[in-house]
Amino acid sequence: MDSQELAKYLETTDSISKPWLLVQLRLKKLQERRDTIPSATYEQELADIYQDLMNLGEWWQGIEEEVF
Repeated sequence: MDSQELAKYLETTDSISKPWLLVQLRLKKLQERRDTIPSATYEQELADIYQDLMNLGEWWQGIEEEVF
């Protein structure tokens, strides 16, 4: 699945408000650009995405059935 297909899936399933899926979309877009950007840029963007993922924390605890 490429980033456009993933974005369409997120829109179709009304998943735009799910931040962990938006992180997945960012990762997919970065993966697609990997060969066209310098390795330092790739590493920085990957670190930014990782930090955003870690900042999500464990917000889902107790509401797993509702959000997953």
